[in-house]
Amino acid sequence: MPRQDLEYPREPHSTVKRYNHQAKYDLETIHGIVNAAPILHISFNVPDSPFPATLPMLGHMGSFDRPSADIGDVLEVYLHGYVSSRLINSARNSEKGLPVTVSASHIDGLCLTLTPNSHNLNYRSAVLFGYATVVDKLEEKLYAMEVITNGIIPDRWRNTRTPPNAAEMQSTSILRVKVTTGSGKVRTGSADLDKNYDLDDEDLVKRVWTGVIPMYTTLGEPVPRGDNRVTELPGYLRDFVKETNEDAKAYAYDAINVEVPKKKQDDDA
Repeated sequence: MPRQDLEYPREPHSTVKRYNHQAKYDLETIHGIVNAAPILHISFNVPDSPFPATLPMLGHMGSFDRPSADIGDVLEVYLHGYVSSRLINSARNSEKGLPVTVSASHIDGLCLTLTPNSHNLNYRSAVLFGYATVVDKLEEKLYAMEVITNGIIPDRWRNTRTPPNAAEMQSTSILRVKVTTGSGKVRTGSADLDKNYDLDDEDLVKRVWTGVIPMYTTLGEPVPRGDNRVTELPGYLRDFVKETNEDAKAYAYDAINVEVPKKKQDDDA
């Protein structure tokens, strides 16, 4: 049987209104955006504050009950936090789970047009809505810690001292967000939002550079700690840096439908 592409339900709070042609509701796209983000931003209401709180947190999507599930399947968000943080305490004291919003975003290009008003970005963003509860089961907590660690650097978990000791486990809490709905938004393409009256202005067209500056995160050369005794960088770290840089660059150029430029010889000088 062909695989069914699952989508999140379109609720009033999750439906994209502006530029809805860029909207994404399929789980695969949204989960991919979330898992590719180095930092997630978690928003929740605080009873003793007039303002909602937003926290940057480490997190990753997964399924403890179905660990082989891919990003196109129903998944939950696991968040890594300190045991006595306000978010953890709020979730622990909530009977049905704490309502939270999880957001992630990436910028892939700066789209420069003839006027500042029509400048734009190539970007990917995702928002998930759900209920956060504290993970109490040891096996699931360890699973989530491994998923989050390997979500940052693949294979890092087994290449460190694991499992965490009792003190580390006691000071760390994991939140599981059961997602109810979500949406994404993706913009690709050129800097093509100029009005005809500007395009017909010969002097303006000759004076102002237009186009896209691809934008992507680049990982630098790993720097060993002063007391590091491993003489050669492990292969899994070398491959991670190389592949991450290549993939990020390729996506940014693919978003404007051009080939990645050849590396100039003087780049290595």
